[in-house]
Amino acid sequence: MQQATQENSTVMVLDDEVNMGRVLQKLLLLDGYTVRVHSSPTAALDELRREAPDVLLSDLRMPGLSGEELLETLRAERIETEVILMTAYGTVESAMRCVHNGAFDYVTKPFDTKTLLATIRKASAKAATRRGVTMGGAREMLGEAPALRAVRDLIRRVAPTEAAVLVTGESGTGKEVAARLLHACSARSRGPFMALSCASIPEALLESELFGHERGAFTGAVDEKTGIVEAANGGTLFLDEIGEMPLGLQAKLLRVLQEREITRVGSTQTRTVDIRVVAATNRDLAAEVRHGRFREDLYYRLNVLSVHLPPLRDRLDDVAILAPHFLQDAVARHRRDPMEFTPEGIEQLKQHRWPGNVRELQNFVQRVAVLCDGGEIGPRQLARLELLASPSPTPNTRVNSGELGEFREERDRFEVEYLRRVLEACGGNVSEAARRSGMSRRHFYEKMEKLGIAGDDFKQ
Repeated sequence: MQQATQENSTVMVLDDEVNMGRVLQKLLLLDGYTVRVHSSPTAALDELRREAPDVLLSDLRMPGLSGEELLETLRAERIETEVILMTAYGTVESAMRCVHNGAFDYVTKPFDTKTLLATIRKASAKAATRRGVTMGGAREMLGEAPALRAVRDLIRRVAPTEAAVLVTGESGTGKEVAARLLHACSARSRGPFMALSCASIPEALLESELFGHERGAFTGAVDEKTGIVEAANGGTLFLDEIGEMPLGLQAKLLRVLQEREITRVGSTQTRTVDIRVVAATNRDLAAEVRHGRFREDLYYRLNVLSVHLPPLRDRLDDVAILAPHFLQDAVARHRRDPMEFTPEGIEQLKQHRWPGNVRELQNFVQRVAVLCDGGEIGPRQLARLELLASPSPTPNTRVNSGELGEFREERDRFEVEYLRRVLEACGGNVSEAARRSGMSRRHFYEKMEKLGIAGDDFKQ
């Protein structure tokens, strides 16, 4: 999903039980967060006043200063941090009152690890939106190509409205960046920005992720859960790869758009939500409608306003803006020696077609930052990283050399090579590889099985 990156998020854990604090610290460190731990509410408050974390995970009942009293102090002093409260079953009513008074959410002890981590990720995503963070650290969509300037102008015009927006474009063009910019320019900018990729979650779990569930709603539902639609209340809900959503869930999403209310899995109670929906796809949804794979009524509900992002190959001059930005960001994040692209290095980057678009360029530049030793990055350094290298002949080179085989043989050879290269680029992450290739995850898995490719061979 797709929300804030954990490596950029700080979580403060506050629990008067020292052992509990240590357990939570280890759990969150493994998930990529920077973690600060306190057992004293007053000491924690002193640090919160000096430097507020993105998320505060606090016990509700503590000696001296309760979680509820701490929340009241934070709100009175306008200390911005997303507060998640840990509570025993008997104090749920107090925790719910805290949510009403500004806490992000609460979890009940003993809590389910997956539920806790999912709640923290959503809170850190909201904090990231408040800080103005977008993919690559940019506050806006970088580039000066006329097509991109037109996109930015369109976003600024439609942002103040409440209309649903459909963002289209190839994988890696920055559809989530566009959605975040739209949110930042809207009247909802102080509310949460919640993002969900419909292609990255198994179909059986997608309904729960969207709408939440009640305790005991299904096997494994040991606690109630707030869905991402409900978590986006007062803000913007971004649904990436909307074309992958199953037809049954499309009908339920249509009801949300029409009635502004949801029903959690396992519940009969409806809950009102106030959200703006921004959806994105790399598919031709009009064609999906014609083939019966996407609901026509939902399509028109989502496509009130449309924003199309150009592929990077159509604005290669922007590589000169994007590549240095990504390099400086990666150098700082990975604590590498200073380095910069030479003009010749930029020209070589501009010769590449970047089929994976901005995401591919960003990933490659991170590779540059990690593998190079600092200083100037020119054609010689890029050649060592095999930017344009191909491990086996492409169909065109085989045709030119007279080695052309049967159509099926050549097609399978190309598909094997393509799938292997995209899996290598994604470190064996099949969901990411499917998104980058423009296929559904199921279709990608079918291709892998047919061609005898194992994703584990590419995990880094």
